[in-house]
Amino acid sequence: MTDSPLIEFRGIGKRYGEGEAAFVALHHIDLTIRQGEFVAIMGPSGSGKSTAMNIIGALDRPSWGEYLFEGVHVEGLTNDERALLRRRYIGFVFQGFNLLPRTTALENVELPLLYRGLKRAERRELARAALERVGLLDWEHHTPAELSGGQQQRVAIARAIVIKPKLLLADEPTGSLDSARSVEIMKLLSDLNESEGITVALVTHELDMALYAKRHVVFKDGALVRDDRGLPGRGPAAHDEGRSK
Repeated sequence: MTDSPLIEFRGIGKRYGEGEAAFVALHHIDLTIRQGEFVAIMGPSGSGKSTAMNIIGALDRPSWGEYLFEGVHVEGLTNDERALLRRRYIGFVFQGFNLLPRTTALENVELPLLYRGLKRAERRELARAALERVGLLDWEHHTPAELSGGQQQRVAIARAIVIKPKLLLADEPTGSLDSARSVEIMKLLSDLNESEGITVALVTHELDMALYAKRHVVFKDGALVRDDRGLPGRGPAAHDEGRSK
């Protein structure tokens, strides 16, 4: 982890609707996430955590305040510029996998590279490397229907990291998985954070999954109510230490 800020919220707020029907989802949030951090964004339903994630991922705009990504003001970008930011710097992993059902694992991972205009041979090489990184190279020709839930989520992670993102946004990535597969996915995210230096922002309501992060940011009623830093996490180093005892 470095001291350089990757994400900066300065007084960020989000309001939906107007007049008496207006609803404020976020109230003047100040938040900094540094490069290389693994942060769990937590809170009950309606707390504002998903709204915050959508703004971090440039999927939504704040109603007020400043959002900086590596020093660039995102709140003032056009839709096309925000789309370019997402394609080049942010990888997304969702609860529902969001894989194309009739295409192979390899073709699913290649998809983000199509937007970069890379030639087929280069796309294949990078996609295979990403599949190997998540332990699924031998499954490259299988469609999602031929993969387990845990394998599908690994393909989704490979698709997210194939662009070599600065930030990996994981929105309830274990919500559709059993306990064993959930642990596998969280170990993989921890390893990507520790060995590759990818900043990970995990949105979750599951404390067991949040324990893999080294920082917990908690939202309630649209406010940031707690920010716990310097947590040990359950990354690969922690597991290795536990096995040595």
